[in-house]
Amino acid sequence: MRGFVVSELKHHSQIPLSTNVPEPKAGPGQVLVDVYSAGLNFFDTLQTQGKYQNKPPLPFVLGTEFAGRISRDSPIPDGCPYKPGDRVFGAGQGSYADKIAADPERILPLPDNMTYDQGAGLFITWPTSYEALVGRAELKPGEWVLVTAAAGGVGIAAVQLAKVLGAKVIAAAGSDSKIEIAKRYGGADFGVNYSKAGWQKEVLKLTGGKGVDVIYDPVGLINDSLKCIAWKGRALVIGFAAGTIEKVPMNLVLLKNVSLVGLHWGAYSKFERSRIPVVWKALLELFESGKAIPVTYSRVFTLDTLSEGLAAIERRETWGKAIIKVQEELNAKL
Repeated sequence: MRGFVVSELKHHSQIPLSTNVPEPKAGPGQVLVDVYSAGLNFFDTLQTQGKYQNKPPLPFVLGTEFAGRISRDSPIPDGCPYKPGDRVFGAGQGSYADKIAADPERILPLPDNMTYDQGAGLFITWPTSYEALVGRAELKPGEWVLVTAAAGGVGIAAVQLAKVLGAKVIAAAGSDSKIEIAKRYGGADFGVNYSKAGWQKEVLKLTGGKGVDVIYDPVGLINDSLKCIAWKGRALVIGFAAGTIEKVPMNLVLLKNVSLVGLHWGAYSKFERSRIPVVWKALLELFESGKAIPVTYSRVFTLDTLSEGLAAIERRETWGKAIIKVQEELNAKL
């Protein structure tokens, strides 16, 4: 079996693709999945170097998100809703390989109108954006939303979802080309380039001086964005892709009755498990109806060019969800 195996901690560019990896064995309650496509994530570049919070014991296969079919030789645990051959997407350690062992509760049925490439990037980005906007910010139709890094994986999902929810969306990005991506594929109404000084004045002008009701920020631009937030606005703290954890001047929070709202979707499995199926039910309905369509980067990488894909993410060249095609469906053992 092929797989991107991390045997010692180093930069991904120094790790070759392995071609004789032992096939995974399903643990108690697990199923085996033939991986057709896998989603690239920035944290992969950290995990190979031991700099990510999740540190699997060496050696390990890199990768988390995937889409494929339940393997022909997979065990089917009692109560598992899947059978061999079912199209699924999900997450588990080791998706950059021909096959993965995964927990059924971290797998979902892939909608019939969706490709494996589209499905491979769903499991982390979309529930993060949905729960942030719906569960945490309680976004209402007609409100203004500012999305930073709006052409990125979680950003472009947030743009689409905010539009579906009836909001007016301002896409913020560091280049005009990425703003156009957010408009073309996400449906953003307006765009601002935050690499230009004073971009907040443009946001205020677009909103008639009011400011935005909701800030969705996976970058670490809360402080800058608070300059154009509305009275009783909600600032969603999604992540710190820029690399710096901000210190927020709390007087700004007080003066405008602002709510700073965190969202850690991964923690719901520990603290609020009952919310997970609610979020996925809503998302699957949006996917199946065509109201939400996952956006994938224009270049599809392969296991052989995986390191090139991760490097493109490091250079911030990608938009939407970057994907690797692991194998064609016809090559899998059905």
